[in-house]
Amino acid sequence: MLCFFLNFLLMEGKLMDSDKIAFSTIDEYISQFPPEVREKLQQMRAVIKEAAPEATERISYQMPAFYLNGNLVYFAAFKHHIGFYPAPRGIEAFQKELSQYKGAKGSVQFPLDKPLPLELINRIVKFRAAENMNKSRK
Repeated sequence: MLCFFLNFLLMEGKLMDSDKIAFSTIDEYISQFPPEVREKLQQMRAVIKEAAPEATERISYQMPAFYLNGNLVYFAAFKHHIGFYPAPRGIEAFQKELSQYKGAKGSVQFPLDKPLPLELINRIVKFRAAENMNKSRK
């Protein structure tokens, strides 16, 4: 998983200015961005918390991350989009609905100039949470 995110960040370019600061909380991460980006990051955080209330928040690879019996999802702000990382299975399961967005094997880019697809994000997070819960029961 580490290699995937590091490679993606290299291909993606720099995270706004967040790669210059070490964050210890999601609040710290979000606070560094302009108001319009902060609003989208807070929306992303809220929908993830709603979909997986048992998940814990962390900063991992200098990005907001949620864990629930393992990695659940990550997100990050870039110059022109919010990156969302629900792992390859989360992308594959919603491939048709995500086809209108740029993305890669385990990621999708939501443009900053468009509303976030909150209902879709909610369903993806619920899917990933169910996967992680089933994984822990085996």
